[in-house]
Amino acid sequence: MSGSFIVVLVLLIFVAVTIAKGVRLVPQGYKWIVQRLGKYHGTLNPGLNFVIPYVDEVAYKVTTKDIVLDIPSQEVITRDNAVLIMNAVAYINLVTPEKAVYGIENYTWAIQNLVQTSLRSIVGEMDLDDALSSRDHIKARLKAAISDDISDWGIMLKTVEIQDIRPSSTMQQAMEAQAAAERQRRATVTRADGEKQAAILEAEGRLEASRRDAEAQVVLAKASQEAIDLVSSAIGEKELPVTYILGEQYVKAMQEISKSPNSKTVVLPADLLNTLRGFIGKP
Repeated sequence: MSGSFIVVLVLLIFVAVTIAKGVRLVPQGYKWIVQRLGKYHGTLNPGLNFVIPYVDEVAYKVTTKDIVLDIPSQEVITRDNAVLIMNAVAYINLVTPEKAVYGIENYTWAIQNLVQTSLRSIVGEMDLDDALSSRDHIKARLKAAISDDISDWGIMLKTVEIQDIRPSSTMQQAMEAQAAAERQRRATVTRADGEKQAAILEAEGRLEASRRDAEAQVVLAKASQEAIDLVSSAIGEKELPVTYILGEQYVKAMQEISKSPNSKTVVLPADLLNTLRGFIGKP
């Protein structure tokens, strides 16, 4: 009895294990890859599935959720030889799990390298200013460049985002020096423009002053001419008034000369009347 009981117990255990191996409960968000005798046989979808015990084997358990791949930072050289530090993040989905596990050895490592290579190629065709200000353009080109390649592995690229674009430390120093030089140049130009405008205004002021002085001289000359004409017409041939006026002016001139600190002695002509007559051209 004991021997038969043991055999029955073993058979029951074997049957239970066999049933357990033949039943596969796949959780939501996963697909299981089944191999039969070492060869791909089928894919188990979420829910209750049945396989042949001891013949079929679950070789891979693949998630169907979106996978986030962090693309490590790398140095990228632009067309104008500027060095940028860039990194990205890719969102993928395994649409056909059997292609992902049998078509590529390590799809995550492969996609990371593919993104990095494509990123270097795309940015290498752009200038520094364009690379820093064209994230959407880089993103669109990057997605188009790698989508077809990874589709052969049964993987769909949902999106790829450029996380960070920044110049390298040496490039930042060069940019700061360039910005400082540009600010200095603008300040020099502004100062030169100010000095130029000031010189122009000063020259215009001198020109206007000279013009006004010349006009004043003309007015004074005309006034003097008119005064002389009036005096000449008023005096006519009369000698005494002219002599009196000239004498008065002569005396005033002598008084001014005598007030000078350098003047020691003032000598008046003995015959002042004849001297004045000589001024007006009469003997």
